[in-house]
Amino acid sequence: MLDFIYYPVSFILWCWHKVFGLVFGEASAISWILGIIFLTFTVRGIMFKPFVNQVRSMKKMQDFAPEMKKIQKKFANDRQRQAAEMQKLQKEHGVNPLGSCLPMLLQIPVFIGLNWVLRAFTIQPTGGGPKTENYFFNQHDVESYVNAKLFGVNIGEAVHNGVTAIGGSGASGWHWNVLPVALPLMIVASIATHLTARHSVARQNAASATPQTAIMNKLTMYIFPLGVLVFGALFPLGLLFYWLANNGWTLMQQRLVYTKIDKEEAARKAEAVEKRASLGPKPGQKPTAPKVGQKPVQQKKNQPAQSGSQKKVAKAGSAHGFAQLTPAEAAAKAAESAKADGAADQVPAEANSQNGSKENGTDVPGLLKDSTRKSGRKRR
Repeated sequence: MLDFIYYPVSFILWCWHKVFGLVFGEASAISWILGIIFLTFTVRGIMFKPFVNQVRSMKKMQDFAPEMKKIQKKFANDRQRQAAEMQKLQKEHGVNPLGSCLPMLLQIPVFIGLNWVLRAFTIQPTGGGPKTENYFFNQHDVESYVNAKLFGVNIGEAVHNGVTAIGGSGASGWHWNVLPVALPLMIVASIATHLTARHSVARQNAASATPQTAIMNKLTMYIFPLGVLVFGALFPLGLLFYWLANNGWTLMQQRLVYTKIDKEEAARKAEAVEKRASLGPKPGQKPTAPKVGQKPVQQKKNQPAQSGSQKKVAKAGSAHGFAQLTPAEAAAKAAESAKADGAADQVPAEANSQNGSKENGTDVPGLLKDSTRKSGRKRR
């Protein structure tokens, strides 16, 4: 039913087994173990680009996590509107939620396919007789795998072998002779799973943390490694090597990709700072000439008097440019003003009486004259 998974997995394993078989021999357990490890590296190399996209997508989602929280709070009672706003926000930031799950989804079929292919080596045909093929492997390859032993244990055996439960006639039940070889692999695989999850959780933004995120972090950091330690007894030795190689690749890949992304982020921030600095004046730079329409800079009030032909200067700080007289001109003008005031005081009273009615706006003659006589004072 899943032959579209089993055949590609068996073909990649067959290729690497032939390569290492030329060096260590096809019946050697080292050839099979290295074939399984490089099968893992091949699959993970194909998924390297999706993994980088996954990391970038998760980084973007952490950056606009506060906006997502606002949407969740605003439309808490309207799930449909909340989902629509979430999709709109993700589209604006160019984030695909499925992109972060793609590498994991691609690894699941490979794990299932390799598990079945390795178990199928020991499953005998229903009609009896020797097993002549296992997908891309012929009878010679099948015998090579069955006879390959690591520390006296066949790499296709598990601590608890349930072959008959899958189908076929093989030995089932507990195989305690496999435990001394399988237990160290199970422990190392569990530790590698924990370190991989721990490194990924350390990269998360604290501002984007939610109760659901905290639960998932605990599951990946503690429950999954414990599951590997417990259920590793059901995995063949070859599958445990796959798990080790997969977690080792993931840990190395995370360090490389995260370091690269951190450098890109630091370079982007440095470029932004440099761009802001380039827009401002440099230290010690002289101010440039004012542009057209720019207000003039105010001059100091205590400026020395200018000599020569420049007798009139613009008043400092005046927007209208009123003329300012020199001290000599100001004194002459004050003398003229005083002389004019004295002449006005000597005007005859008759002139004031004749024009009094007009100046006061009345038609009664002599009104001003009578008033000035009575008071005995001149009108100024």
